[in-house]
Formats: sequence, C-alpha cells, structure tokens
Amino acid sequence: QVQLVESGGGLVQPGGSLRLSCTASGSLFSRNAVGWYRQTPGKQRELVATITSGGRTNYANSVKGRFTISRDNAKKTVILQMNSLKPEDTAVYYCYLDNLALVSGSGYWGQGTQVTVSS
Repeated sequence: QVQLVESGGGLVQPGGSLRLSCTASGSLFSRNAVGWYRQTPGKQRELVATITSGGRTNYANSVKGRFTISRDNAKKTVILQMNSLKPEDTAVYYCYLDNLALVSGSGYWGQGTQVTVSS
C-alpha cells in the first residue's frame, strides 16, 4: 500500500516562498516518477512539475524559473521549492507518485495541501 503525505502549504504574501514536501511509504519510490499537480475550484488538476526516476524534470510554463522540484530517494521524499509566488499560484497542491519510471498517468495521489498567495 502506497501512501503520500504532503506538508508545507500555507499562506504567503506575493513574492514570497514556500517549500512543499511529500514523503512516500511503501515499496515504491526510487524507480518511479514523482511530481506535483495543483487544482483550483472549477478547474481540472494541472501539472506543476515532475521528475523521473533518472532525474529528468518537467515544468509547467507558468512556473518555470520560479519553482524547483527535487527528490531524495533515501528519504522517499519529493520537494517543491516555490519562489516568487503569485496570487495565481493559489491552489491545492497534490503530490503524485507514478507506477513507472516515467510519467505514465497511472499512479498514486496525496491528500493535497492548500497554498494561498495573498496580501
């Protein structure tokens, strides 16, 4: 059984930073792609950033240059460092663990953590 536990969300002012963390339990992680997605009310969940088992990263255009995804296989943890936050980054952020080494769309989700960017 795979479980993903996120932490690090909260309220931050525009221009500020937050660091999201997600730790996995179970046998999967080091050989699996992981990532972060986000969702706002009335909209579909969208990709924020992913990282393959080999360390290749992919970012949404809207966060390139501001967000950084990284992984620590020994700790089964994926980190999303978010800098220069904007109000439009406000969303529930979900951690994702794929069944494969690349992002296939089949995997597991965390429960979500709220990020609010507001003055």
